[in-house]
Amino acid sequence: MTARRLFLLDAARLSAALASASLSACASSAKGPYPFSLGVASGSPLPDSVILWTRVLSDPLKAESTPPLAMSVRWEVAQDEAFRNIAAKGSAVATPELAHSVHVDVKGLAPGRWYWYRFMLGDAVSPVGRTRTAPAREDMPARLKLAVASCQHWEFGSYAAHRHIAQASPDLVAFLGDYIYEWGPYQLRHPQKVVRSDESFTLADYRKRYAQYKSDPDLQAAHLAAPWIVTWDDHEVANDYGGLRDERLARDFATRRAAAYQAFYEHMPLRLPKVVRDGFTSVEMFQRYDWGRLARFHVLDDRQYRSPQACPKSATRGGSNAVFARACEALRDPRRSMLGAEQEAWLESGLATSRAKWNILAQQTLMAQSSSVPIVTPEDGRFWTDGWDGYPAARRRLLDTIVKHGAHNPLVLAGDVHGFYTTSLRPDFSKPVSKQNAVVATEFVGTSVTSSSRPQARTDEHVGRNPHMLYGRSDRRGYMLMEVTPKETLSHFMGLDDVQNAKSAIAELAAFRVADGVAGAERLG
Repeated sequence: MTARRLFLLDAARLSAALASASLSACASSAKGPYPFSLGVASGSPLPDSVILWTRVLSDPLKAESTPPLAMSVRWEVAQDEAFRNIAAKGSAVATPELAHSVHVDVKGLAPGRWYWYRFMLGDAVSPVGRTRTAPAREDMPARLKLAVASCQHWEFGSYAAHRHIAQASPDLVAFLGDYIYEWGPYQLRHPQKVVRSDESFTLADYRKRYAQYKSDPDLQAAHLAAPWIVTWDDHEVANDYGGLRDERLARDFATRRAAAYQAFYEHMPLRLPKVVRDGFTSVEMFQRYDWGRLARFHVLDDRQYRSPQACPKSATRGGSNAVFARACEALRDPRRSMLGAEQEAWLESGLATSRAKWNILAQQTLMAQSSSVPIVTPEDGRFWTDGWDGYPAARRRLLDTIVKHGAHNPLVLAGDVHGFYTTSLRPDFSKPVSKQNAVVATEFVGTSVTSSSRPQARTDEHVGRNPHMLYGRSDRRGYMLMEVTPKETLSHFMGLDDVQNAKSAIAELAAFRVADGVAGAERLG
């Protein structure tokens, strides 16, 4: 059996809240309400530490089921699943100000090894999660097994993809946005009928939405299986928002965004260098994670700092539009940014200083040019303004930065567009491939966990109009499973048979290989 087949089988506000918190524990017992209904999770792994997360809540749809008191939650990290060899332990305060969420930064761990962890409150014990630290900074691991997922609208199907992620036993999971969607009916099952209702606007709304999503046993299982690194996209806040502007052009959008940002932090195993700025009005999400010298993850935030979308549909509406390039002069404005000046400079520094074999940009949406009509001249093309096509100057700066610093083996990971794509990225998509306009990076886009997409026939037409797109598949839901080694990276597009069936089987739809030192992907099989 081939190795490939074996692989497939195989803090101002926070500080104040904590400082003022009472350490009185909840009177929970084995006979009382179970406090860990949302499971546990880990993430943001470093060589000597990892973040552990849980939220004390006995009923996922009733926040009032947790008393409005601070609680002392105990935690343990062990070198074995039976917890015979305890590596670290302690207690953490779960405060009502942060929805009784717990974030523990466990330090002093050994690099590059698996650990098991659990939380305890009174007599109640949480599920046991498995996590691992990143390899030591100078180590060259033989392999990194990475699962990549995004876009899991509750109303559009089951979370069978997460069951398969857990069964794949990855070393790491990268989630690239749309962990929740801001609207939908509240219920503890995935409905067969999609009903747009109950849009989230307040902190209580967003907390309730996360609790609904995190109640799913398959999603909990994927969190139990491995540490996660996460970023957000638009639906954690509002569809197609850009910076401080939403579709509604609401005057109070900054307040809504801060509430959504706080709820995101409260429900993610997230390490924040600066916990919050001014009550979650700004959260520094862009982060860098090294997997020894094998891979450097540049985790990007393309929502918080972006310029608003160009050429909206009307003067009274924000958000995305599909525009012809020649009719939208704003598209060509070099001042417009997807990442913001600070994040662009941070990314350039990370690429310039990287000694990793693979430089992986973990970000939200399709980066390759994607015109819905044939392009004959550079002024042709019809583009969707919410993606990188709406920010061509910013995309050019990013790709030029990769070339400038000779970042080794750049890979771009994306979600958002609810389809699998493999693309070749080059600085100028309007010109033929040449020595001056060579392929500089490979992009792998993962499909959605549940969220729907366009018919495959339209995707086939779309790929045909964009020659730098090597593959496109939009009729299946699932996730990406990747194997990163010093010699190559393999990317497997894993598609569910039936997203409506929680027991659905899954199969490889396509697989691609990128060899060390070679820009561009080749299809396997």
